[in-house]
Amino acid sequence: MIIDEDSIGSEVLVPRPDRSVVAVSPPGDGPGYWAGAPSAVEWDGDIYLTYRLRRPLGMGRGYAVVVARSGDGEHFETLLTIAKEEVGAESLERPALTRTPEGVWRLYLSCGTYGTRHWRVELIEAASPSEFDASQIQVTLPGDTKTAVKDPVIVHRDGLWHLWASCHPLENPAETDRMVTDHATSADGRDWTWHGTALGVRSGEWDARGVRISAVQFAGDKIVAYYDGRATAEENYEERTGVAVGSEPTTLTAIGARPLVLSPYGSGSLRYLNVVSLPDGGRRLYYEMTRADQAHELRTELV
Repeated sequence: MIIDEDSIGSEVLVPRPDRSVVAVSPPGDGPGYWAGAPSAVEWDGDIYLTYRLRRPLGMGRGYAVVVARSGDGEHFETLLTIAKEEVGAESLERPALTRTPEGVWRLYLSCGTYGTRHWRVELIEAASPSEFDASQIQVTLPGDTKTAVKDPVIVHRDGLWHLWASCHPLENPAETDRMVTDHATSADGRDWTWHGTALGVRSGEWDARGVRISAVQFAGDKIVAYYDGRATAEENYEERTGVAVGSEPTTLTAIGARPLVLSPYGSGSLRYLNVVSLPDGGRRLYYEMTRADQAHELRTELV
């Protein structure tokens, strides 16, 4: 199910799960087993993909992040795996993979702080995606006692680094699942200056409880962002994909009275949409989707 395509611009990519294939299967069958939260980069004819593996609550949660490579965008070989214990995290969430103009590869990891609801983002740099060394990790987005920060989306444009990250309030234990997306900029991709909330929730709508930007595309003077949204605390972990637009990275407005696209199974969760631009002008989508047994698999499609 999708929203009326006449109500959105031609810049918006609408995922078609029926045209997608499985890129990575979950590590087990049934609810709580996930492969997803992808971030991908095309470089020199290959696609480099990083994603999170998860087991159910009580069995490890987000236990590893994988970095992999593919020549066709569908079949991946694992380059390395980083376990949560290697980076001192109770759980791992969505990573972000980037390459600097100088050729340095960066892996940003969303790390859960032990015994709390707090999240932080840490950074590893390497000469190639196969050389990330967890012992060299450093905090780049620490969050604080009031705010958890995770799931970064990072874009380098016109000499400036832009970042959108999901931010969760920590003061009330019953409200820590709530989330908005804040925007930050950096000259070097390490030290960030926050500019406030770029995308907030909409009261009474399908995204009233939380919104998390998953991809940002600049299309001329227009910005198109894809985001995960949910209406209630019970929908945590089962978000759907929506779209927001704007002319400034600090202010994006959600459009559509319902999600852009749903999984055909169970809760309908389709989230963490990632867009990769290809040398031939095409684009490849990666996203995490609920399958029939309620596990989540990482799927891809060529647009």
